[in-house]
Amino acid sequence: MIDEGVIKYRLDWKPGPAAARARVEPLMAWRDKLYRAGLIGHDPTHNVGFGNISLRTPEGFLISGTQTGHLEFTGPEHYSRVTDYDIDANALTCTGPMPASSEALTHAGLYQLDPDINAVVHVHSNALWRQQRGRLPTTANAITYGTPAMAREFQRLYHTTEFADDGIAIMAGHADGIIAIGRDLDQAGERVLGLVTRALTQPES
Repeated sequence: MIDEGVIKYRLDWKPGPAAARARVEPLMAWRDKLYRAGLIGHDPTHNVGFGNISLRTPEGFLISGTQTGHLEFTGPEHYSRVTDYDIDANALTCTGPMPASSEALTHAGLYQLDPDINAVVHVHSNALWRQQRGRLPTTANAITYGTPAMAREFQRLYHTTEFADDGIAIMAGHADGIIAIGRDLDQAGERVLGLVTRALTQPES
């Protein structure tokens, strides 16, 4: 069975209203741009969505909702507000029209690394993943997505590799998974799109 789209952390979801459109619009714009690039989407073979995006807020962070990858366009109703989390306890609290992405705990761990990280983008590309695995900072093969171990693995990369400076990494134990961080959504998103551009001139190993 494909290891994708399943919430692995203990979730406390409190249904509530959508966040204000003005707060969500930057997320909507970048999420839909990455969808058009084929980096966020839906796997019809396994009927699961892939890819997610988040933005730090004073209360926590806003993140795309679980299993929204099939949507061509998103609205405020497709995002969740993460208000609390405990990585060691594998627990997360969110509120909004739908539960947070299955990757939300990984996003939480990334925000803990540095207060200057204000956006996280997680995309999927088999071609980029195969090409850049081991070239870019890469998580250990045995570590799967959405777990405390993955959050801790990004801590290791942040402190021992160029991930802190370049803001992009490969998830070896999460097939096709790529993470980008940034001071804002523009920086995180452009890091991913820049990787696509570089791939056109970089031979596959």
